[in-house]
Amino acid sequence: MIQIDGVSRTFAGRRGGEPVEALRGLSLTVATDETVAVVGASGCGKTTLLELICGLQRPDAGSVLSPPAALMPQRDLLLPWLSALDNAGLALRVAGFARQRARDQVQPWFERFGLSGFEQARPYELSGGMRQRVAFLRTLLAGKPVLALDEPFAALDAITRAEMQGWLSRALAEEQRTVVLVTHDVEEAVLLGDRVLVLSPRPGQVVADLAVDVRRPRQRTDPAVVELRARALTALGVPA
Repeated sequence: MIQIDGVSRTFAGRRGGEPVEALRGLSLTVATDETVAVVGASGCGKTTLLELICGLQRPDAGSVLSPPAALMPQRDLLLPWLSALDNAGLALRVAGFARQRARDQVQPWFERFGLSGFEQARPYELSGGMRQRVAFLRTLLAGKPVLALDEPFAALDAITRAEMQGWLSRALAEEQRTVVLVTHDVEEAVLLGDRVLVLSPRPGQVVADLAVDVRRPRQRTDPAVVELRARALTALGVPA
């Protein structure tokens, strides 16, 4: 379980400007193997929250208790000089695996992830969706019980994004982990999350916690999905 109690985080202002309060008194829990989607306005501390969970930042107040977590940032950050296979196995290499052993571990995943035949492709030879699959596989193979996903599909076009949402839902069903997903897309949050947490504008606080009791695979046109999307938008102060 991830347990966050009364967390606040403030950053120094740039060039002597006013301090920026990203989070104030934020509390939440995430159960084991639960997927929680976090939505909120830009600058409300969503990425800061993920970095706190991953231990990349420390709170100014409050406490963060989390199992080891792997962060997938907004950009795929694939190394251009490595093949798709070696990019996916990077976490294994960092853990001390020899190159061939890492490749042998990664290879079976390529078929499962729809990447078969692209093992030796460089990142520039891959589509946006394929790059994100390689990046997600790299995050998964880090072997952490918690995945922190920061806008993983933000850079994709609408059609590819919709395809990747369905793909990620299936991938998480097969390889269960505790997931905290940050997204600006309220519909994406409802399609992928077991719960949707809505944060207030900066400083971020939880203003709504919506359970998504809809059987998977979920359809955008499902009345329950449409209703939850409307509730989340209302909590954000956006007309549905």
